[in-house]
Amino acid sequence: MSPVPDSPASPWRHRFTGTLRAALVPLVACTAALLLLTAYTTTGAAGDPPARISVGNGRIFAPLNAATTAAFFDIRNTGAAADTLESVSSPSLRITMLGRNVSKNGTGRMEPVKSLVIPARSEVRMTPFTVDVMVLDPPRLSVGNTIRVDLRFRTSGQITVETETVPARW
Repeated sequence: MSPVPDSPASPWRHRFTGTLRAALVPLVACTAALLLLTAYTTTGAAGDPPARISVGNGRIFAPLNAATTAAFFDIRNTGAAADTLESVSSPSLRITMLGRNVSKNGTGRMEPVKSLVIPARSEVRMTPFTVDVMVLDPPRLSVGNTIRVDLRFRTSGQITVETETVPARW
């Protein structure tokens, strides 16, 4: 018996399967590398170590008038990356916003601030003379009351702290 000669389509079939095999190896390698890199970045292991935010010494002034008061926190970042405080809220406080004390020609006033950067490996201490949380239309607060406050950070998310009502002294 004589072998069956190849059909005219056979050279194309050999060329196509050879090309497919040659392309399959780099395609599988690139796909595997992409999946591994995606998993690596999703876990947060890629790039700089994240910010590590802790908040303490929360205090709010007992209001001297019914219009405004202020809250203060010490925010520590022990991480290797900066983070940004974007907002402060509380179920007990009506309107809260970040503010900064600005002095011009010997006159001081509070000015709203959109956000507050907490640099890596540093601490930001809020005071009546720097930055604070302005509270508009505060509820009745007596010295010793505690208020739950939520601080929202861009990277670290929400951190909830208890603040103590203190006399308005600085």
